Amino acid sequence: MKRRYETFKQQNYNLVHFLIQSFSLIKKKIVHYTGFDRKKQANAAFLVGSYAIIYLKESPEDVYKLVLTGSVSYLPFRDASFGTCSFHLTLLDCFHAINKALQYGFLDFDEFDVNEYEHYERAENGDFNWIIPNKFIAFSGPHSRSKIENGYPHHAPEAYFPYFRKHKVTTIIRLNKKMYDARRFTDAGFEHFDLFFADGSIPNDTIVKAFLNICENAEGVIAVHCKAGLGRTGTLIACYIMKHYRMTAAETIAWIRINRPGSVIGPQQHFLMEKQPELWTEGDLFHAKLRQNCKMGVTRILSGVGHISINGIRNRRTIQNDTELYSDEDETDCITQGDKLRALKSRRQARSTTASPLKVILQSSVQKNKTSEPSISDSTNITKRTTRSAARNKSVKR
Repeated sequence: MKRRYETFKQQNYNLVHFLIQSFSLIKKKIVHYTGFDRKKQANAAFLVGSYAIIYLKESPEDVYKLVLTGSVSYLPFRDASFGTCSFHLTLLDCFHAINKALQYGFLDFDEFDVNEYEHYERAENGDFNWIIPNKFIAFSGPHSRSKIENGYPHHAPEAYFPYFRKHKVTTIIRLNKKMYDARRFTDAGFEHFDLFFADGSIPNDTIVKAFLNICENAEGVIAVHCKAGLGRTGTLIACYIMKHYRMTAAETIAWIRINRPGSVIGPQQHFLMEKQPELWTEGDLFHAKLRQNCKMGVTRILSGVGHISINGIRNRRTIQNDTELYSDEDETDCITQGDKLRALKSRRQARSTTASPLKVILQSSVQKNKTSEPSISDSTNITKRTTRSAARNKSVKR
């Protein structure tokens, strides 16, 4: 099986789905083999191991022992940064991530639509992925207008509106330089928050606290973006997962990368490892308080790291002042890591033999200099939502 996203060193969700569907459709013994390329061997072991966990109900530890039969060793998975790797994910980390995703209802191939997944993860179709069904979408940062720049398609905020409304997105969180006016989202009925921190860096405690509080109070789905929607975006979503689902940092990083390859980069990985005990403690306190008084509204529950009301003007100013440790002008007129990752992703994605509807619209918009913006919902033959959970209507908003 050819690796689709080689650079990011990890198999993504649709390839797991492909292998499982192949096994379920052909009622024969399957021999899944690969060559001597150690990267491909690790990917093959991950695919077979995932099948054993999902459908054979094997434990991650038993599967890991099985793939190590014969004193075989596998390369660890690394991040998508361009420097020397200082953090590795093992196959066992990935197996635990799959197992936890099943346990918490993140993973459900009965609901998963591989065509929709592949459509919307492409740069020309919006470049976004679901991380937690009915809770988080990670996406590449919108631009002031839809255009193609240096071969990479940029999308205006309006391009996302139909899909976001259809799937109950209520809140947008921007982590990068202001490339569009936030009023374009707020005027359309979405909440919009800015929590800027520098590309490739780690968030301070104020940003983490504000992010968690916003997400714990959001009425619907939260769509989070930075420039590429990988490093900063994945890091903060990981904080939420670790706090509310008690997944380890390694399991969380693995799960996010399975859904959105390339997420969580460089020092952000070590940051999450260090943050794990604190987030677990905060999560325990949060849910203990919730159990003590189940009638109390979520908006009145302490987030576990201090209460911040997201409804008042005073609080919005506080968040803005506290998070301005960096000016977003730091990302002006320079090529950032986000730029490099988006360019890399765009090059790595296989070119379709026929242009997608959005790509046609974008090209037409650029050529004719029209002011109307395209919609990323204009996809063909996609009728099911890309979701990985059958869990609905949870009594507690996690």
